[in-house]
Amino acid sequence: MPNKPARLFSRLTPSTERTLADVLRTERAGGILLLIGTVAALIWANSAWSDSYEAMKSFTIGPEALHLHLDLAHWAKDGLLAIFFFVVGLELKREIVVGELRRPSTAIVPIVAAIGGMAMPAILYTVVNLQDGGSTAGWAVPTATDIAFAVAVLSVVGKWLPNALRAFLLTLAVVDDLLAIIIIAVFFTDEIDFVMLGASVACIIVFAVLASKRITSPWLLFPLAFAAWAFMHASGIHATIAGVALGMAVPAIKAKGEKHSLAEHWEHLWRPVSAGFAVPVFALFAAGVTLSGEALSSAISDPVAQGVVVGLVIGKPLGIFLATWLVATFTRANLDRGISWPDVLGMAFLAGIGFTVSLLIGDLAFNGEREAEVKMSVLAASVLAAVLGAAMLAWRDRSYRKTYESRSIPVGHDRMGDAHELAREIGGVAEPAPKQDGADTH
Repeated sequence: MPNKPARLFSRLTPSTERTLADVLRTERAGGILLLIGTVAALIWANSAWSDSYEAMKSFTIGPEALHLHLDLAHWAKDGLLAIFFFVVGLELKREIVVGELRRPSTAIVPIVAAIGGMAMPAILYTVVNLQDGGSTAGWAVPTATDIAFAVAVLSVVGKWLPNALRAFLLTLAVVDDLLAIIIIAVFFTDEIDFVMLGASVACIIVFAVLASKRITSPWLLFPLAFAAWAFMHASGIHATIAGVALGMAVPAIKAKGEKHSLAEHWEHLWRPVSAGFAVPVFALFAAGVTLSGEALSSAISDPVAQGVVVGLVIGKPLGIFLATWLVATFTRANLDRGISWPDVLGMAFLAGIGFTVSLLIGDLAFNGEREAEVKMSVLAASVLAAVLGAAMLAWRDRSYRKTYESRSIPVGHDRMGDAHELAREIGGVAEPAPKQDGADTH
């Protein structure tokens, strides 16, 4: 009997589905708070109190002796985003050790899609900026995906979409974050103080040893983590890299007697802090830009802004879709039952929502220059990508719902159980069956 062809976006294990549901809940709330922080920044920066907004951003605090006498905007960019990247590190560790990235068969699609989704925007941005007045320094700005915004949009328009497709977006974003981290570390580091870097690495190693032995006293780990961050900041490498390294140092396999691994437990604990506080506050500091006719005209005619919009709105979905199609073509794999290529394209458009990491990379790439153009282009491109992705997925969502509702459930059967299984069969999402006594609620 011939072997059955592999299927892309295959169904998930119960553990992965549980984790997916948890991530969707927290990121949806985080996306709403991120939107609130962004709107607040735009209103404040364009109000009669705009001077107070700039004064807040430039207010400095911190010990000069430790090279940490920074303004609040830098504390948000270097400090609060370290929490965000710590959660990314935890998620990466779990995905690589026990998640979808541990097996080549399930890892190949999001990895190749993420690479395509970063290469194509960079290429298109560079092509646009070969003209007079352009700058190739910002090639990495349109390569990032903001998972909080993307999941927030998905939660509104994608109730009936397949879980496997949702997991694809999340796993793609994890790989995307890893590639963004590599870009930040490699391309945006001018000089390295190896003594400071060595001190940071030593702190991270001690942190890893303590975590592996389940010595988790905050009186030990918090000072170590802060020292690792401070030394990394002083080394010349962006301080958020320390957050990723600390997250990757946490064990992702359960020890004897543990209900959940330490990485899973800390991710569950710190994700609300990241999505609900760190990233929205960063948006409050980073998204404020003056929106005037002159500024908008300047941005529209600026090749940098044009390249960012083209990269995020066209390059991202094109790169992800083509990469996924190539995987299907060369591996002769089929899409899982109930999933179609328009679904993939809709998800690819959502990946064009750059925002958080795009703003960070834009600041690193231009070091304060072309600030308004970069911010306006990232905001405009993210909104446009969200609208296009939402429109396509809302259309697909209606199709899944009609398919589900057209099926009949036999009289006398367990209707809730049959409905759930039927929705899974056609790729939809049904309401979960009533929880049994003693069920795991984590």
